[in-house]
Amino acid sequence: MPSAFLTELTSARLLAIVRSDDPEAAIAASLTLVESGIRFLEISLVSADATRVIREIISRADGRCSIGAGTVLTRDDVARSADAGAQFIVTPAVAESVSAASDRGLPVLAGALTPSEVVTAMGLGATAVKLFPAASGGPAYLQALREPLPTVPFVPVGGVDVARAREYFAAGAVAVGLGSPLLGDAARGGDLAALRMRAAEFLAVAAEVDVSE
Repeated sequence: MPSAFLTELTSARLLAIVRSDDPEAAIAASLTLVESGIRFLEISLVSADATRVIREIISRADGRCSIGAGTVLTRDDVARSADAGAQFIVTPAVAESVSAASDRGLPVLAGALTPSEVVTAMGLGATAVKLFPAASGGPAYLQALREPLPTVPFVPVGGVDVARAREYFAAGAVAVGLGSPLLGDAARGGDLAALRMRAAEFLAVAAEVDVSE
């Protein structure tokens, strides 16, 4: 259910975004994140063999996390993702995939940047708005957007490091999407021990938010 998904994502605060040309490295990095305590992972469809990666992680994660498909643009993308077992959908823009996912009852984080795009995305059935590319405006832009749109759940994505994550949470983000500042080179066969350390840093920031509320 989209409402339950949003509640759980808001509790977890962190969405890891995995893109890779190496399926085995993507699986290893994703499972390392799950073992580290990251509860939401997005596997981008631009990754090599993405649907197999999604299936494999779901099979091996044993219910410890929610796995979604990212960079989902078309109705066919939604169908392929759902067939692979994706539990939520993430789009880079307000595309036909938003309503297609909503029609299937799948939670969807719809990519949007401007106020008009945000309103359109929510009208099409988005569960939350993926504020992208968030780095173009930063936390101040999120705060400005929330003034006329206070009930919209925002998940900033793009260039979110540990310091920025704190700032986005202070500006009212329900969660943040984490790409290269979290993954580093791990999804390309890099250092998994370093990935665990970065995950711990982000999890500590997420825990700070709950303590302050």
